[in-house]
Amino acid sequence: MNSLERVLTALRLEEPDAVPILEWIVENPVIQKIMPGASMLDFYDNFDIDGITVYEDVDFVEVSPGVMRDHFGVLRDFKEVKGKLQFPFPVEPLIKKDMDPNKFLETYEMPDPHDPKKLATLRAAVKRFKGKKAIVFAVHHGLIYPIFIRGFDNYLMDYYVNPDFAKRLATMVNEYFVELEKQAIEIGADIITDGEDYCGKDGLFMSMEHFKEFVLPGLRNVIKVAKDNNIPFIKHCDGNIWPIIDLLVKEGIDAINPIEPAAGMDIGEVKKKYGNKIAIHGNIDCAQLLTFGKPEDVRIAVKECIHKASRGGGHILASSNSIHAGIPPKNFITMVEATREFGRYPIKV
Repeated sequence: MNSLERVLTALRLEEPDAVPILEWIVENPVIQKIMPGASMLDFYDNFDIDGITVYEDVDFVEVSPGVMRDHFGVLRDFKEVKGKLQFPFPVEPLIKKDMDPNKFLETYEMPDPHDPKKLATLRAAVKRFKGKKAIVFAVHHGLIYPIFIRGFDNYLMDYYVNPDFAKRLATMVNEYFVELEKQAIEIGADIITDGEDYCGKDGLFMSMEHFKEFVLPGLRNVIKVAKDNNIPFIKHCDGNIWPIIDLLVKEGIDAINPIEPAAGMDIGEVKKKYGNKIAIHGNIDCAQLLTFGKPEDVRIAVKECIHKASRGGGHILASSNSIHAGIPPKNFITMVEATREFGRYPIKV
């Protein structure tokens, strides 16, 4: 089997020749330490993992040193902390405290989902890897960007005091990503994944009622686009997701990622309960183990993960979120090598 066949077989809940490896993100500082000077596509072309996850290309505009404006108009902080580039979170909400959020939307212009520059990296990945490695396109669906635009606390409070605004903003964002998703599939994406997080270590950020009313409709839309095109859909959500797994499975996801150990998620339990319905995608801990552990600790964790999740197929190995800049390349390489060593079918670990 080649890499694409390996991933798609696992997503069908069958046994491939080996446990596939597919990361949500391998951050550039890690890439540069492993292959100095390599582009992202060069790295995936030469490194032994089975797929590449591609995101839309965003034209960030520098506003001040280390601060950039994204395509939704949100100011994002790209400064380094202790020499490491952090995830560029918003500096402040786009809707300020003295603004009327409803009036804001009357003049707010969404980015253009049909701008061809937004999918340039996807086109390059399709040209390079189509039919060989799994090409995954990542979308959002209507929570993270409304939070960036409105502010976390304000947006969740809108569920109570300004529900029409909250739904309108979520719908606008959702329509943008639905259009982007349709184009990505037409260009040649093999798999769609969704990157919205709804949970912390203690469960949902909101009530289940609010999740169903304000969040689930957008997720349902991006799942439908994938299903209408016979494309597998992987749902990503960090945190303790036990309260919503049943709901996600019923909505038709094909796999769940990343099954975060630091949030109390045991991949063996998830496999036992849902492994006959969805593929399991995870879950080598990247918060502590991959970041601070020794290579031998990583080998042991990979063996345990394969023992719990890979038997019978339907398992794609990955970190518990991403290969972020704080992970020593040696640990990432060890994770991949151990998967290749212990993950050959029939599983004997």
